[in-house]
Amino acid sequence: MNIRTCRLRLLTIVGLVLFSGLAWGEDQGREFHWSGKLAADQLVQVKGVNGNIDAEAGGGDQIEVTAEKSGPDADRVKIQVASSGDGVVICAIYPGSSESCSPGWRASHVRGSDTKVHFTVHMPKNLRFSGQNINGDVSAKGMGRFVRGESINGSVRVSTSAWAEAETVNGSIEARMGNADWSGTLSFKSVNGSVRVELPDNLSADVRFKSLNGHISSDFPITISGSFIGQSAKGRVGNGGRELSIETVNGSVELKKAGSGI
Repeated sequence: MNIRTCRLRLLTIVGLVLFSGLAWGEDQGREFHWSGKLAADQLVQVKGVNGNIDAEAGGGDQIEVTAEKSGPDADRVKIQVASSGDGVVICAIYPGSSESCSPGWRASHVRGSDTKVHFTVHMPKNLRFSGQNINGDVSAKGMGRFVRGESINGSVRVSTSAWAEAETVNGSIEARMGNADWSGTLSFKSVNGSVRVELPDNLSADVRFKSLNGHISSDFPITISGSFIGQSAKGRVGNGGRELSIETVNGSVELKKAGSGI
């Protein structure tokens, strides 16, 4: 064996060791485990179909994801992990789906609707998080960067020291944000469910409230622009400067000050 061959083999072994330290995954029947690392401010995306998504941030620099499958087709549901341009995406791929996991993946032609996958995510506070679901709740607690929660049939509950967005069709939304310095627009939207958003005392934003069947309330003093139209209103908190939309059809909408106990 010549020196060049030895060097190539050594580099290959080192590369495999480094890769296994950064990302490790195993899908065995009814359980899935994955761990890995990302650079600060990158994005962890989890895409579910049936079952809850629960994420929580803590210390350390390791991402840990587990998925527990239950139901008649549990062994046939595959959990796939794919890299994205700014992080990693993890999807529950059900039997009959012809598409692979990707940032733009959405469930289609899902069979075995009685099969559930419960995702549990533990991740560093210096990463962003997105949870996208169809039938199930999305929860993200104690995050340190931007969070987005989305479901069709399920509630969304998020808390972060930065800011967030949330959307659902059938379910409530509860969001606690520790930073009021975002740019552009943040939106919290439900159809059948209440929406409650908590922000720090130094909030300055142009706020839009809307509820067809429910009450509208705010802990912040608001300068109303125009008048209430039905169950919608527009107003300014502080000096404005950024957009905040809180709306539902059936349910109440509330804007709360930090410490009100979401």
